[in-house]
Amino acid sequence: VALYCRKKPDRIQEGLGWADFDSEARWVQADYGRLSVVSLYLPSGSSSEVRQEFKYDLMERLKPLLKKFAASGREYIICGDINIAHKNIDIKNWRGNQKNSGFLPEERAWMDWWFDEGGMVDVFRKVEPGEDQYTWWSNRGQAWAKNVGWRIDYQIATPTIAKRAQTAQIFKDERFSDHAPLIIDYRVSDRWLRTKS
Repeated sequence: VALYCRKKPDRIQEGLGWADFDSEARWVQADYGRLSVVSLYLPSGSSSEVRQEFKYDLMERLKPLLKKFAASGREYIICGDINIAHKNIDIKNWRGNQKNSGFLPEERAWMDWWFDEGGMVDVFRKVEPGEDQYTWWSNRGQAWAKNVGWRIDYQIATPTIAKRAQTAQIFKDERFSDHAPLIIDYRVSDRWLRTKS
């Protein structure tokens, strides 16, 4: 994962102190004043049962941390490839994928937890509730051309900063990879970015 920042952060944190997670470089956090921006990459479980179990284990380990974020008084924006399509609207062929990693009931329930008890907001869905909004397409067949995709990339935020989201779009004018960039503009005061002296 990576963050490209226009302004130098007050602090950068790479990883969470979990050797199995950190060895795959799946977390980087930049802190600015009272705002933290995180890039998170949850593993896919589609390659094997071992990877799916690793994904489930990480999801459980992340729960206390994510809940702590929501209650901390800081503002958080967590961006990245979560490798889970949350609702039927987030995947074109939801009926045919109910037994596939990325759309399993346990994974979707974890997303429910994050947006309910976990206290965070799916910012893209708050701004853009429409159908056929995807961020990933298989390289097989005509998935990209026919827009047979999954929305598995997110910006998930604490409620106060989520309310400041102005626009959201999935950039598809060019194809960079099997994912498309998810762009959200926030109205953020400079005072949020200042370090307290």
